[in-house]
Amino acid sequence: MLIFPAIDLYDGKAVRLYKGDYQNMTVYSDDPLSVALDFVSAGATCIHMVDLEGARDGTTPNLAIVRDIANKTPLFTEIGGGIRSMETVRAYLDAGVDRVILGTAAVTNPDFLKQALAEYGERIAVGVDIKDGKVAIKGWLETAEDDALTFCEKMQALGVKTIISTDISKDGAMMGANHELYRTLSERFDLQIVASGGVSSLDDVKKLRALDLYGAIIGKAYYTGAIDLNEAIEVSK
Repeated sequence: MLIFPAIDLYDGKAVRLYKGDYQNMTVYSDDPLSVALDFVSAGATCIHMVDLEGARDGTTPNLAIVRDIANKTPLFTEIGGGIRSMETVRAYLDAGVDRVILGTAAVTNPDFLKQALAEYGERIAVGVDIKDGKVAIKGWLETAEDDALTFCEKMQALGVKTIISTDISKDGAMMGANHELYRTLSERFDLQIVASGGVSSLDDVKKLRALDLYGAIIGKAYYTGAIDLNEAIEVSK
């Protein structure tokens, strides 16, 4: 199982939100590139990034930082947040990003998702952010009609290969991951599933590894020191 340490970007800084609340933000670093290089030093091979301003507004204000991380580190890079047009997809991929994650647009604009998949295949992933069983969109400020399982069925049918699934109730709360959710997803779908939200201990990592998931994202637990990244990478193998 791959470990994706995370950087959430806002105003050029590495930050974390509590349960997706923009009013409850902690700034961890003014230099996201240095954070990414620390990931490399700890043995990471991948990085998960989210442009929080993009998620809320559909813009790309942190593109230069994302480009730096993609080109100045050896990490496999993925980015999500506000990717709602082919222009934005191309901008990130042209900047050196390996995979882009569609969230809101995958729900609200299936034709765009189909076009992105047709052009870029496995370089397109879909974020399945779950709030009270429903798929959350627009920076987690709204929910769609589909429940998470129905949405995942649709994504698999369209040819999506990778989903990043976040239980919003667990995100940044340091209460452990929703292991039952990921067990259900892994048993039901033939998808590369990345677990996100609440991965707060090495025990969490071990349990997710036992589910044979494709990957797990570590965010707040890294920044608070609750998880040693190098140890997490070792137990995930």
